[in-house]
Amino acid sequence: MTGSPVVLGIESSCDETGAGLVRGGVLLGQAVASSMDEHARYGGVVPEIAARAHVHAMAPVVQEALDRAGLTLRDVGAVAVTTGPGLAGALQVGVAAAKGYAYALGVPLYGVHHLAGHVAAAALDGGPLPDPCVVLIVSGGHTSLLLVRDLARDPIVHLGDTLDDAAGECFDKVARILGLPYPGGPAIDRAARTGDPAAVRLPRPLTGAQDDPYAFSFSGLKTAAARWVEAQRQPHVPDAAAALQEAIADVLTRKAVRACTEHGIGTLVVVGGVAANSRVRALAEQRCAAAGIALRVPPLRLCTDNGAMVAAIGDLLVRAGAEPAPADLAVDPSAPLERAALGPSPSR
Repeated sequence: MTGSPVVLGIESSCDETGAGLVRGGVLLGQAVASSMDEHARYGGVVPEIAARAHVHAMAPVVQEALDRAGLTLRDVGAVAVTTGPGLAGALQVGVAAAKGYAYALGVPLYGVHHLAGHVAAAALDGGPLPDPCVVLIVSGGHTSLLLVRDLARDPIVHLGDTLDDAAGECFDKVARILGLPYPGGPAIDRAARTGDPAAVRLPRPLTGAQDDPYAFSFSGLKTAAARWVEAQRQPHVPDAAAALQEAIADVLTRKAVRACTEHGIGTLVVVGGVAANSRVRALAEQRCAAAGIALRVPPLRLCTDNGAMVAAIGDLLVRAGAEPAPADLAVDPSAPLERAALGPSPSR
């Protein structure tokens, strides 16, 4: 779509500083800088460290994305930025930068929802998402089952959400108990490769006949894993990691496939940082194939936080005729996921 403008997307909701460039649904270039190593010694993200890292990384990351795309700032026709949810200070850095770029270039600015960006990332690999589709978002702070139609125009319907810990949070907390490094998700995945998932019996939360079919709860699973570790003289870490990973993947994929089947929807989209987990991907593929459901999962580089996903949402909003954000666009660290745009929404 040569008539579409190049959209610069900026992501700074947590510990990754991301910039991406998208035009007409095509990713032209992206770059990401992470401050994760600075947080690792604390076992989690320190908001002040994250915000300071964004300040230092923002301009170089944007320039790197432009260089990879073979573009200059003069080629940018719109700017999109994550305005929530996320860490308040980190979001402020991204929004301030996006406002500066948009004002200096004289182009429209769009505020977008971080989680909607994850959904849009799946469209950068394989083309537009089907209308409708079921989306499973799994990350460090969020686990939700959604019914998504036109991402840029329609409200997002929540089929179920986590009642307590998100799946990624469970990975992080159990990894710490097992003495594995932060972030816990990749560490658990690596350790599980030599483990036996059947060696440790762990529960499958909210999978009983009387339970909410689409809600999630991982706090009890975390506790069960902790109790098992406490009872062992020398816990076998690979077995524990494999058992935890299997329990989480089982619950996530079981509920997601059920949602597709019960709603008569033929495509499941799995996105977010935990979508990079090898067992979640493999089990989702296996169960979707058995149920005759098409599976869409972004490539690994687009699962974790990045600017390409923000640019992808901005690109959809521009092409849908959305109104740009007002000049006083503000961050919303607790923004509920109702629409892709945080600000004026496009009309049908």
